[in-house]
Amino acid sequence: MAPDSVKQHSVFNLVATVAAYLTLNSTLNLMNKWLLGIYGFSFPLLLTSCHMLFSFLILLPFMMREPFKSLHAATLQKQWKGIIGIGLFMAVNIAFNNLSLVQITLSLNQVIRSCIPVICCLLAIGIENKIPTGKEIGSLVILSLGVMIAVWEGSVNGSPHGIMLCIVGTVCNAAMMSTSGRILSEKLDVLRLAFYTAPVSCIALFPFCYFRESARFMTYSQGQSMIVTAIILVGSVNALSYNVVHYLMIQMTSAVTTTVLGEVKIVGLLALSVLLLGKLCSRMSVLGIACRC
Repeated sequence: MAPDSVKQHSVFNLVATVAAYLTLNSTLNLMNKWLLGIYGFSFPLLLTSCHMLFSFLILLPFMMREPFKSLHAATLQKQWKGIIGIGLFMAVNIAFNNLSLVQITLSLNQVIRSCIPVICCLLAIGIENKIPTGKEIGSLVILSLGVMIAVWEGSVNGSPHGIMLCIVGTVCNAAMMSTSGRILSEKLDVLRLAFYTAPVSCIALFPFCYFRESARFMTYSQGQSMIVTAIILVGSVNALSYNVVHYLMIQMTSAVTTTVLGEVKIVGLLALSVLLLGKLCSRMSVLGIACRC
């Protein structure tokens, strides 16, 4: 294949991956907020556990065949610490984020999580041995502040407990992404990483899910099992697709770049709300978008 054709193919793959990442990220966030905050499906730990279990079961038949089957022993022997760390960070990140959406607004959630690029950049110093320049850190701080201002609604609507859950989840998200960046740079593909980390997250969440939500869920699901099953299934498909594309984005770019794309997505959603819904941006939102640009 000619060099120009290879370059064009690489650019096309990157653009397609970015589009898939932004789309799946947005749909997953909106679906979880609708389920947990509006529809009344107040079982965030169960929802996260189902997403992880679904991912493991769907990938299992593929992982038991070549070329994956012969790679498991060597990969787990070499990467088990990182895999456990990613699984635990992911469990805390998703569960705490979903728990926070029950107690705080989506706007406040996005304000807190807009700090992820800065946190990820700082954690990458110790995890990935990547030393950012002062200019890079300054740019990330301006970007995060711009997104904070853009999504800020002018008041804090949420409990302190919900805010703390979101902060802890945000730090774990950054740690998970930086650890993923290091492991993916060592010849581990995205499908195996999703397969290995899913059961770790499930095991970590199971006791909390069982004692906090199982009894309430049994009562809630009586008489509407088909609806509940459909809700969990649709969300699980979205979550699996997002996790695979998320890891792919980290592998193709970097952990920090992926977090920056997440910030772009937030501002993009604001712009879409203006164009499609006729929702006017406040002066603070316009200022925030200008800072981000």
